[in-house]
Amino acid sequence: MTDTLSVKDNRTGKEYEIEIVDGNITASQLRQIKVNEGDFGMMSYDPGFVNTANCTSRITDLDGGKGILRYRGYPIEQLAERSTFLDVVYLLFNGELPNPVESKAWESRITHHTMLHEKTKRLMGGFNYDAHPMGVFISTVAALSTFYPDAKMVEDKETRMLQACRLIGKTPTIASYAYRNSRGLPYIYPDNELSYTGNFLNMMYRMVEPRYQAHPALERALDILFILHADHEQNCSTSAMRNIASSKADPFVAVAGASAALYGPSHGGANEAVLTMLKEIGTKDKVAAYVAQCKDGEQRLMGFGHRVYKNYDPRARIVKEIANEVFEVTGRNHLIDVAMELERIALEDEYFVERKLYPNVDFYSGLIYEAMGFPMEAFTVLFAIPRTAGWLAQWMELMEDPEFRITRPRQNYQGMGERQVPADYRA
Repeated sequence: MTDTLSVKDNRTGKEYEIEIVDGNITASQLRQIKVNEGDFGMMSYDPGFVNTANCTSRITDLDGGKGILRYRGYPIEQLAERSTFLDVVYLLFNGELPNPVESKAWESRITHHTMLHEKTKRLMGGFNYDAHPMGVFISTVAALSTFYPDAKMVEDKETRMLQACRLIGKTPTIASYAYRNSRGLPYIYPDNELSYTGNFLNMMYRMVEPRYQAHPALERALDILFILHADHEQNCSTSAMRNIASSKADPFVAVAGASAALYGPSHGGANEAVLTMLKEIGTKDKVAAYVAQCKDGEQRLMGFGHRVYKNYDPRARIVKEIANEVFEVTGRNHLIDVAMELERIALEDEYFVERKLYPNVDFYSGLIYEAMGFPMEAFTVLFAIPRTAGWLAQWMELMEDPEFRITRPRQNYQGMGERQVPADYRA
């Protein structure tokens, strides 16, 4: 073998040859490195999985050093410019973009699943008016598992696709119902003659008009944002989806679990944190002072930097362009001037340049959502709707993986050795 890693264990003086495949070593090969035969064997220790590949995937290609994001090989910039969200979902699920006939049939198939069972409305109506929309979303998605018992047939390929279509169709309806429940407004049924995002905006904002038609620019802006958020490799929520699905749980509860991971402020709540920061700064003339506080450790610069990207997030450039198009319709939010000044200073300041702190997708998206009328507490739900597509694509890939097995990480136990419980400890 030529592609190997030579390892010498200085504890024992033994040498080992570990095979390298696709530039990686299989962690289980480390098990052969032992001090004695009773030893469990060497393990890799990687808190947060910063350098551990947990699967082989062919869905999303992300090169953080070069600022590259591709779905099934297609650059995110081209998909955002030329495609639609539902066509991107088709791509993620099937590996290829649909032709016009396939696209129309696919859209029809998804819209066939936009309605919710009437009892779901009663379930959602049981939540308090001030319940967080994400909590309502997670609970309702999980509850759908009880309406579709066939979802447990996870080893059947056709059944898997059926559940995936159901989830893609129903998540916007769930999200809109959660919003309207918080406002004490009646639920609006889906209008399947509208586009995917047009229908979502209709269910969110329709009042007494016979029919609601969103502004084309806002409809398209939301569609592009959904494309940008559709998948992002093995992040926290996607890993949660794969972990749950590895037990062969049905996709409804698995998506609920992935949504719960997304709910955390360190993951899906980042754009809300950016908007809060921009409002705290207030005006353009206060940006420099805020940046100085960030450098002194007194404040945090939200929306800059990324766990993976060490270059400009390609999605951020697209979102910045969308923001201007949205503001032409809704009116210019003065906070965009604060954001642009903050970006300008940060990109020129050596402190941030050295640390490769570039704007990420969350930096401008919150401003867009607010301009379109979405409340801040709904931002994470707006993330969950499109990311459901990525979660399901990853789930379907996992179920067909020849290396499929239930997830079971090891631990580095450093606790107490064996102890005896005193016979009289309760005396």
